[in-house]
Amino acid sequence: MTLPADRRLKIGLSACFSHADPARPLFTGKTLQYVEQSIAHWIMSAGAMVVMVPCPTGETAKGDVTLAHYAEWLDGVVMHGGADVWPGSYGEEPLRPEWLGDRVRDLYDLAVVEAFSQAGKPIFGVCRGLQLINVAFGGTLYQDILTQVPGAQVHRNAHAYDRHQHDISILKNSRLARLYPGVQTARVNSIHHQAIKDVAPGFSVEAWSIPDAIPEAICRTDRQQSYIAATQWHPEFLIPDCPTLDSRPLLDDFLNACAMAKKYPARSHSPFRIRDRAARLLRRALLRNG
Repeated sequence: MTLPADRRLKIGLSACFSHADPARPLFTGKTLQYVEQSIAHWIMSAGAMVVMVPCPTGETAKGDVTLAHYAEWLDGVVMHGGADVWPGSYGEEPLRPEWLGDRVRDLYDLAVVEAFSQAGKPIFGVCRGLQLINVAFGGTLYQDILTQVPGAQVHRNAHAYDRHQHDISILKNSRLARLYPGVQTARVNSIHHQAIKDVAPGFSVEAWSIPDAIPEAICRTDRQQSYIAATQWHPEFLIPDCPTLDSRPLLDDFLNACAMAKKYPARSHSPFRIRDRAARLLRRALLRNG
């Protein structure tokens, strides 16, 4: 039986940014906000409705709609993959110009996480989403795994892209172990050169890469707080001839948390520890209005 729209979960998807570019032939000089198709389709595959959460500020902003309004209306949010996180958000200077990241998107993403956390709504992060969540709650990152982790394997192969893989080890007695009973190691895609260095307070690592022990999955440990979980790999990238860990248990776990939070709202909590004062102020502006 097909569910009517009013009985389906409404899941937010954070926006990706393509900043204004006067050299672009289409939408010349315009800022584009968009979602990547496969992650929207992955969420929709379980019957949920997906809504992009647009950034409410910018040169064309009008009205009083805020991210807090979206967090109140939606049942949960998924944080997209994408560009590097700006090192200033975790108290470091960029080691190389190409690792500056996208600070504008960082401020937006941090505000999205804060809005949904304050509303007690579940959050799931993918790749950059995991890194952003870790930074938002006080963790740090390796700016580049190969240059900062002795003996690390290659975690991003630009030529192979989503076909590049490695193994992970799932921690015993973790939430992930309960989702995958009997599975101790698994194969996942690997499309990142930055990763978690120090895990944020209140979060635990659920899986490590093999053999170099890079955090590959985290979750919030306090079950009295709203659900937050994330993976370094992209569970939405499904390639039939290049199989990886079944992503459906991850999606079902997140959506079940959304359904439970809808019935029994979680206590809101948002202990953000962003070190840069300018970033804190701009994030608050995004939470208010444009």
